[in-house]
Amino acid sequence: MPEVVVYSSAWCPYCIRAKQLLSSKGVAFREVSVDGKSDVRAEMTRKAGATSVPQIWIGSTHVGGCDDLYALERAGRLDALLGA
Repeated sequence: MPEVVVYSSAWCPYCIRAKQLLSSKGVAFREVSVDGKSDVRAEMTRKAGATSVPQIWIGSTHVGGCDDLYALERAGRLDALLGA
């Protein structure tokens, strides 16, 4: 299974929803908090081309945010990306 990385903020409801979906599928993920860390947020922005959280990577694939993750799930493509 590829590494899953979620850049997130503690008070972001979209971050919470995205992490809940991953957890419900039994997916282990590495959470990177951007709270109070301008350097980490800048790194995320450079990599993702977006400033909003969450920003999610599955392996080398940048999924995007929470809506993008749920869209993959609805389309039946998330499990394949996760290697499940």
